[in-house]
Amino acid sequence: MEIFKEFHFEAAHRLPNVPAGHKCARLHGHSFQVRLVVSGEACEPSGWVMDFGDIKAAFKPVLDRLDHYYLNDIPGLENPTSENIARWIWNELKPQLPGLSQIEVRETCTSGCIYRGSQDVTKPLQAGNM
Repeated sequence: MEIFKEFHFEAAHRLPNVPAGHKCARLHGHSFQVRLVVSGEACEPSGWVMDFGDIKAAFKPVLDRLDHYYLNDIPGLENPTSENIARWIWNELKPQLPGLSQIEVRETCTSGCIYRGSQDVTKPLQAGNM
């Protein structure tokens, strides 16, 4: 069984490794959406996989480091793509949420990344090899 809790944060960033002239190389911001998915069995007597309040409490210190900040200044997010943000959140949060099974980061209504931990690691695509 899976449960999820959603959060949002506002942040600015720029992508330093995109081709010259790419719009994402310029400073800009997003209203990021984050969905945390926790897997487990619904335990008795509560009937819960986990208390949603516990997910919120675990994520708060991470969220506080992201909300209304320039992401490039955060150690580990020097290249803050959606993919790298999702991986960074996973690495920060997994020790506090052992049942964490998926993180979704959306930077717009139509674009984002889903990360499921180290099982998602595959050979990276290079531009032109897609």
